Amino acid sequence: MKWPNLEIEKELWANGQRHVAGLDEAGRGAWAGPVVAAAVILPPDRYDLADILVGVRDSKLLSPRQREAQLPVIHETCVAAGIGMAPARFIDRWGIVPATQQAMRMALHNLSTPPQYLLVDALHLPDLSAPQRALPKGDLQVLSIAAASILAKVFRDRLMIAMDRYQPGYAFASHKGYGTPA
Repeated sequence: MKWPNLEIEKELWANGQRHVAGLDEAGRGAWAGPVVAAAVILPPDRYDLADILVGVRDSKLLSPRQREAQLPVIHETCVAAGIGMAPARFIDRWGIVPATQQAMRMALHNLSTPPQYLLVDALHLPDLSAPQRALPKGDLQVLSIAAASILAKVFRDRLMIAMDRYQPGYAFASHKGYGTPA
């Protein structure tokens, strides 16, 4: 299996786009809870970046323990990270794609460094001034998108575990709002 790499980021960095944000979401297929998006800007000047982030993969390929282990590594390494969220009522009213786009816009807004270019897993984000590229299965190919997938998934999982305490009886802590046989 091919792991995510820095090929696209390096190409953009070489062309002067120093702040490249990778974006991904968690919760698009869930039956309950919000959709959460994350944006991650990796440092262009770290020669050892691929080695430091060697454990970063699409969050769906990692166990909860592996995702939690990668979280501090990503935070300590990245230039900036932002989280955005669209609640279930937004999803119900507007649909999952607009909700995901809204969560991604919020994640970008919450970055401490403005991005110059966006690498987005699967979606296009209309009405944004930054140039962007939508990459189907980007979380499998692009390291910044894979890092964003981990941040979004860990944030959403923690939120659903907390929600389990306030809405007992739904088992949110175990299934995180995704469909299960139970």
